[in-house]
Amino acid sequence: MALLTLKTTIGREITVMKDIRERVQKEGHNIKAMVHPGELDGYVILEGQEKDIRKVVRNVRHAKGIISGDVDIGEIDKFLESDEIEIEIERDDIVEVVGGPFKGEKGKVTRVDESNSEVTLELLDATVPIPVTVGIGSVKIKESSGD
Repeated sequence: MALLTLKTTIGREITVMKDIRERVQKEGHNIKAMVHPGELDGYVILEGQEKDIRKVVRNVRHAKGIISGDVDIGEIDKFLESDEIEIEIERDDIVEVVGGPFKGEKGKVTRVDESNSEVTLELLDATVPIPVTVGIGSVKIKESSGD
């Protein structure tokens, strides 16, 4: 097994991982794991057969290419330990977006996706309600629906 680093468009790491997962499921490539360390914007680390990794990432949108060289597990060990995050955001909460392209906007939460740590919200100042999905870490609660 090899550990390889994939350079991606910053902010599109999760999208790239979802596209790779779909290809692996559909085509049966030998890729065992993927991780996007939050501290390393623009990178995804993949574990699997090197030829399969190189084949599956070819033509994936927002994937820039494999950085040459195998990664030592000791180099990424600190990224593999996860801290449990208590999700306190609920449907109908009013939140403010604190990061990304919608920074400063307020919205009403319509869905909480705990498995992907994302929330879907409708922006309050938008003329037409458009659902926007952002990471839970990119919002802060202004008004709780339980208040």
